[in-house]
Amino acid sequence: MSEQKRLEEQVRQSQKMESIGTLAGGVAHDFNNILFAIIGYTELALAELPQLSPVRDNLDHVLESSLRASDLVSQLLAFGRKQVLKVKTFAINDLINQNQAMLHRIIGEDVELKTVLGEDAGYVRADFNQIEQVLLNLIANARDALPDGGVIIIETEKVYLDESYAVNHPEAEPGDYVMLAVNDNGLGIDASIIDKIFDPFFTTREMGKGTGMGLATVHGIVKQHGGTIYVYSEPGQGASFKVYLPFFEREKDVFAKEAEPKGIVTGSETILLVEDEQVVRDFVAKALQKLGYHVIGAENGPEALELVDKTEEKIDLLLTDVIMPRMNGKELYDRLRQKDPELKVLFISGYSSNVIAHHGVLDAEVDLIQKPITIASLSTKLRRVLAG
Repeated sequence: MSEQKRLEEQVRQSQKMESIGTLAGGVAHDFNNILFAIIGYTELALAELPQLSPVRDNLDHVLESSLRASDLVSQLLAFGRKQVLKVKTFAINDLINQNQAMLHRIIGEDVELKTVLGEDAGYVRADFNQIEQVLLNLIANARDALPDGGVIIIETEKVYLDESYAVNHPEAEPGDYVMLAVNDNGLGIDASIIDKIFDPFFTTREMGKGTGMGLATVHGIVKQHGGTIYVYSEPGQGASFKVYLPFFEREKDVFAKEAEPKGIVTGSETILLVEDEQVVRDFVAKALQKLGYHVIGAENGPEALELVDKTEEKIDLLLTDVIMPRMNGKELYDRLRQKDPELKVLFISGYSSNVIAHHGVLDAEVDLIQKPITIASLSTKLRRVLAG
């Protein structure tokens, strides 16, 4: 294959991934709203059933399956670059060191794990949990390529991708990057399928052994962070996946994972709920009322502003979707804050475009909960925001 044809093929592959990502992200966003209602109403039904009801077991299975479906939707959103990112500045080596125990559990006893971490690998400004998912997925993929055992090597290094590299790799921009590489000495990847490995639902595993979303998710996360990923492999000679994330020079932020919600927390404040999807709005209103809150509901921003003008009641918190017709959630919040600078807000969304943040990246100080959600997680997040 000539050099020109190779570059043309890379461009076509990039355009294909972009198109599939747009489709996957759109479908996942719509499906999120459906799952939101299924999960929510199932939880409400379970809460009202007697413990010994014969229906409870059936509803438990519905809820379990719906939550599994929400995980798949989350992967589709990641592939389509529609995830809302909570960015922090952290050292890439810290992420690897913090996950050593998890990595060893993934690979098992017959695979040796080695790390070669560059001392000056540097910092990235990214969503810690999402980059963690990239690492875990790449390690799981490498382990699957080692059915009889072998070696996995994780490398980090600060690199400069120059103009000549960018010419040969159309998705890359020249500049400083933090490289995270996962290498294995396993089966390798056949040339006939190497261009398909990042496609959603493409898998070489047996039926029922995987969704085919692992590497697709990795690709989406890396691209949404402004990075690139490349794979080098020969059949029987192992594979090397290299992730390049933009290098960041600032000192790292103190990173702490949010505690998982424990149980349901009630309240009594007044919440202005704004959501254009009726099925979602109806469920959230019922859930909030069950939690003890007084709810004022609106379909969109202009309607919400009219209701606020007419009511004498103090609004304690605005719970609003991000993407809505006529006025988005951020614009609505800005308008309402002109009247009440102390108003709290909790955004709720399946994904965000360039509304709250740039390129899907959510400002660190903004509180957001992603669809689909459980009543427990909603109740906990509300109390955290109201207490803040």
